[in-house]
Amino acid sequence: MKRLVFAMLLIVALAACTAPTAAPTSAPPTKAPAPTAVPAKPFRVAVIMPSAANDLAFSQSMVDALKKVQTEMGKDKFDFVSTDNLGNVPDAAAAIRDYAGKGFDLVIAHGSQYGASLADIAPDFPKVAFAWGTAVDTFAAKGVKNINAYTVQADQGGYVLGVIAAKLSKTGGFGLIGPIPAGDGALHINGFEAGVKATNPNAKIAKTFTQSFSDVALMSQAAQTMVANGADMLTGTSQAVVGAIGVAKEKNVFWFGNQSSQASLAPKNVVATQVYDWTPFVKQMIDNTKAGKLGGEVMIGTLKNKVLVVEYNKDYALPADVKKLADDTVQGLIDGKIQTGVK
Repeated sequence: MKRLVFAMLLIVALAACTAPTAAPTSAPPTKAPAPTAVPAKPFRVAVIMPSAANDLAFSQSMVDALKKVQTEMGKDKFDFVSTDNLGNVPDAAAAIRDYAGKGFDLVIAHGSQYGASLADIAPDFPKVAFAWGTAVDTFAAKGVKNINAYTVQADQGGYVLGVIAAKLSKTGGFGLIGPIPAGDGALHINGFEAGVKATNPNAKIAKTFTQSFSDVALMSQAAQTMVANGADMLTGTSQAVVGAIGVAKEKNVFWFGNQSSQASLAPKNVVATQVYDWTPFVKQMIDNTKAGKLGGEVMIGTLKNKVLVVEYNKDYALPADVKKLADDTVQGLIDGKIQTGVK
């Protein structure tokens, strides 16, 4: 019995001397991976144009503006695509609808012939902003809420160019060639005429409209006739002006451009160009769209807001006194001290 008690006491003592088993420790928590930042999508613009993107005229003026905006914002924040040579309105309408369906933020129909199509298409895409020009109708009267319109007072730059031409002319003869007697092209032509007459009331002015935006041969023929009749200063507008500029170069007379810089076509004959810089309007539409305002804006380009720019050809040696007169005329138009008189 004593042995049994002793054995039991020994077991208890040994158990007391044994280190307690440590409680199991939990594994350190696994850190969740940091969320991967999703890059913001760029603002996307699609533009539809009636002529070639490099026409040195109306279409190129918009392409150049979009390129400037992309350079300023960066390709990661701004992207654009374009479809040119869509003079056929049904084809243009199909392209407008296609781009809107692909989720572009802003679709620009860069041509006054596209208005009716845009008014039909825009209501089907209420989350897409649209714009067209040159025009002033946003179709708000029809209940459309997502169309913007833009245009220019092209008579202003035309007037300045007319003043320059009148000071440079040796013959007192001037040739003015437009596509149709309407729109920004007619404003440029009529502004040029007003500038010439304000500077030389005795000027001999020949003015014609070819009824075509694209017929280079007609533009060339008109220029040849005018030069043959004594004109040594020419101006015109539309993508067909390459025909008239070719005549100016061949006959060694002088050209005043409109819409996009044309000096590269005849560096010794192009004196200056009224450039349409749509950059401010593109930026405005981007800001408005981001803020939720998709339409209803009418934007009018002027010398004051720098959508219109008189660009001198650096390769043409414009006399200093004529350059000063031109600059003073620009400022007078900006200040309102000079009026073109063009309606």
